[in-house]
Amino acid sequence: MDREYMKDETFDGTFPFTPHFMDVYGFNMHYVDEGPADGEVIVCLHGMPTWGYLYREFITALSNEYRVIVPDHMGFGKTDVPENLPFTMQWHVMNLERFLLTLDVRDITLVVHDWGGPIGFGFAVDHPDLVKRIVILNTSVGVMREGTKPWYASIPNYNDFFGHMGDNIERLLKMGMYHPENLTPVMVKAYAAPFPDVFYCAGPLAFPKDIPIGSDHWSTEAMMHVRNNLDKLAGKPMIAIWGMQDIVFPPPVIDRWKRFYPDLEVHPIEDAAHFLQEDNPAEVIEAIKTFCMNNP
Repeated sequence: MDREYMKDETFDGTFPFTPHFMDVYGFNMHYVDEGPADGEVIVCLHGMPTWGYLYREFITALSNEYRVIVPDHMGFGKTDVPENLPFTMQWHVMNLERFLLTLDVRDITLVVHDWGGPIGFGFAVDHPDLVKRIVILNTSVGVMREGTKPWYASIPNYNDFFGHMGDNIERLLKMGMYHPENLTPVMVKAYAAPFPDVFYCAGPLAFPKDIPIGSDHWSTEAMMHVRNNLDKLAGKPMIAIWGMQDIVFPPPVIDRWKRFYPDLEVHPIEDAAHFLQEDNPAEVIEAIKTFCMNNP
């Protein structure tokens, strides 16, 4: 299913960027590509249940100097919802790999958030030569222990909630924000737009249950491939910019990252939760700029 109905939508001018589309495994992946063509490349990856709109202020602020590329994952944003592909971590990584290799970009500064973490690191561990720096925003890579209750376990009627993501997105965003007052009607409209009915909700229906729990989960192998190869990225400049009020990825998750990368720089943001890009975009953007400048 295509997203023709929102292809050119700017949401009252809050997302004024030219839409680009690439055929990836038979579906159209939408992406933003702003800034100088010969500029250093920053690739920003969203998670659940957001899309490239999450990075709209980042695109504007960073594209003066950098080439900023922001794709929407399969089933999210302005990207199609293919009916013949599985919405699993492995496929999302394969999609990103084909997308970035087709663009033929290198020396990438990878900015990852939520599910963008496993997907982005999935690409990075297989192509460490193409990645220059990594910016980690409230995400993790790993398999939950058998019997562990995931974050979505507290949501009654899973299929009804995630199958009507457009109706429920405001509630979900507010659950993950420290400053829910930042959420305007236009923002709610933009985040709800990809999910007009249950047929367009394949992405949000799949993502939570794709979190691997135990050794028999269908995405455990893909996740462990990433985790077992994180050492291939050791020595690259890396920073964790963290919303400290996040209940999904609380501050102790930073310590897990530091076990893999002892030299990881950490920039805590006290007045931000999971969706730190909406809680305090200015501080996140400034931290990214400083990080890139200090690691030329």
